Amino acid sequence: MSAKYLCSYFKGYLGMKKLLNKITSFIYLFLIFAAWIISMQMDFVVTLVATFLWLVSTSAWAKALTDIKIATGHNIIQELDACKQPEVTCYFDSVTSMGSLNVSVIFGFLNMILWGGNAWFVYKETSLHSPSNTSAAHGQGGIPPPAGM
Repeated sequence: MSAKYLCSYFKGYLGMKKLLNKITSFIYLFLIFAAWIISMQMDFVVTLVATFLWLVSTSAWAKALTDIKIATGHNIIQELDACKQPEVTCYFDSVTSMGSLNVSVIFGFLNMILWGGNAWFVYKETSLHSPSNTSAAHGQGGIPPPAGM
């Protein structure tokens, strides 16, 4: 074999190796990227579920707290059997402060708002969100697309 043919053979070998390397890496990166898209969408769904659960649980706790306040209010004197007897006089003194319970409801709704904001940023990372063409053209100094297309 002459050196001319050996050099051509070596170039062909390197070209084929480069091609196979690119195909293999493309398939590998495609599988990783496809899994990344699915994982981002699953992350978005989980974030929405967590936001909804914070809304439901905080609303249920707020309703339960309201029921507790009504049940332990000054009307409790009229409902006690011991206070209904004629020789017993009952007085309503005070109710334990429920300020910390009110704060827990407020923090629950604030946490729900925080999860909702997080859901927006996770949504922007999914393939469901696509940036508008006009903002990209203006940001790069390009000409906006013609109207009617």
